[in-house]
Amino acid sequence: MAGSGSIDAWRAKLDPADLLTVDRLRTLAAAAAPDLVERIKWNAPSFARGDIDRITLGLERQGGVRVVLHRGAKTAALPTLEFDAPTDLVSWPAPDRCVMRFPSAAEVDKRAGEIGDVFRRWMEIE
Repeated sequence: MAGSGSIDAWRAKLDPADLLTVDRLRTLAAAAAPDLVERIKWNAPSFARGDIDRITLGLERQGGVRVVLHRGAKTAALPTLEFDAPTDLVSWPAPDRCVMRFPSAAEVDKRAGEIGDVFRRWMEIE
């Protein structure tokens, strides 16, 4: 996991509960593929392969942490995506990206194996 100043500064603004949830998810995201680089993009931690963001974390307005799995900002030219994931874990707001929401670190811990599996498989698609 990167420890850059901008990530540390972003983390410093979080309340302890959100920080714990974010850090659990950051650990799972960093383990998804060895070549991922963590940076701040869209005012949140984002894990990228090269210049293409793939896993981005953010805070939910009503509390908790959101994870967006995507294939970069420009996906119009990408082929249709078929990706199998538990429907109670993943929602699809668009055909090229899915969202996961976690109210607490305990929820992340409870489903860490599934979350890690989804992250790893997401990184296998182009």
